[in-house]
Amino acid sequence: MFSFKHHIRVRYAETDQMGYVYYGNYATYYEEARTEMLRSTGFSYKELEDMGVMLPVTDLNCKFIKAAKYDDLVTINIYIREKPGIRIKFEYELFNEAGELLNTGYTQLVFVDMERGRPCKPPQVFVDKMAPYFGE
Repeated sequence: MFSFKHHIRVRYAETDQMGYVYYGNYATYYEEARTEMLRSTGFSYKELEDMGVMLPVTDLNCKFIKAAKYDDLVTINIYIREKPGIRIKFEYELFNEAGELLNTGYTQLVFVDMERGRPCKPPQVFVDKMAPYFGE
């Protein structure tokens, strides 16, 4: 299993009139955490795209438990629990500074060959980066 923590400070522009994070911004938070998680391995989304592979989201699930508010420092715990294949699933838990669970969710993405527009296996360099987290 691969896990990672990322922190986001809620900006004013991300909130509604009540000062709560607008629900649509949680997908953006997931994306930022996912991008930084991959970058932490020494491999980035940009490098995947430069290799001709993209990762579109096929599934998004988001459960709201408690509102994040303006200026909160939100910790996002992100997990890859299963070895990536053609698909990769990221799971998220968001907490405020008091340690209260705010939100849970997941996204599933699929590796796609950009030239052919078809699902593909992840590049070997990506597989090699992930291998230590899955007992290989």
